[in-house]
Amino acid sequence: MTAQIALLRAINVGGIKVGMADLRALLADLGFQDAQTLLNSGNAVFRSKNKTGAALEKFLETEFAQRTGSQTDFFVRSVEEWKTIIARNPFTEEAKRDPGHLLIVVLKRAPTNQEVEALRAAITGPEIFQADGKQAYVYYSAGVGTSKLTTKLIEKKLGTPNTGRNWNTVLKLAALAESI
Repeated sequence: MTAQIALLRAINVGGIKVGMADLRALLADLGFQDAQTLLNSGNAVFRSKNKTGAALEKFLETEFAQRTGSQTDFFVRSVEEWKTIIARNPFTEEAKRDPGHLLIVVLKRAPTNQEVEALRAAITGPEIFQADGKQAYVYYSAGVGTSKLTTKLIEKKLGTPNTGRNWNTVLKLAALAESI
């Protein structure tokens, strides 16, 4: 069985209310093992026998909608993919100095070079951005809450759904996934 990390978009911060105990129960009911959650914002780790990648995301989105009556995007990465995300972080100094303002933005698909350049052109503040396959790294030196580089703008310019987690959460998810 392969350990997976699932990030749910807009859970308990964007209008969709789901208890983490309910999320763990849903994953167990679907046949996944060792389901655990982190924080209260839609972060889960579990073991999956058969499904991975986009097929697993679609399965989870469909089952979640049927069982809860709410729709949200699931972004799933294997532990090995998560390790790669961590290893490829281009903002290592920012990660050490200010991990709460470094976000990993997980994407449904890798954006094109043209889409990446469109997003770069739209950044009007001090944020720095680097795309890398199906994720992006964004350092919000002045803070996330007041930034004009929002999830909606990122989605519009990159043309793909996304969700972000700060560096602290990224590392905690890695440790949790390694422990199951």
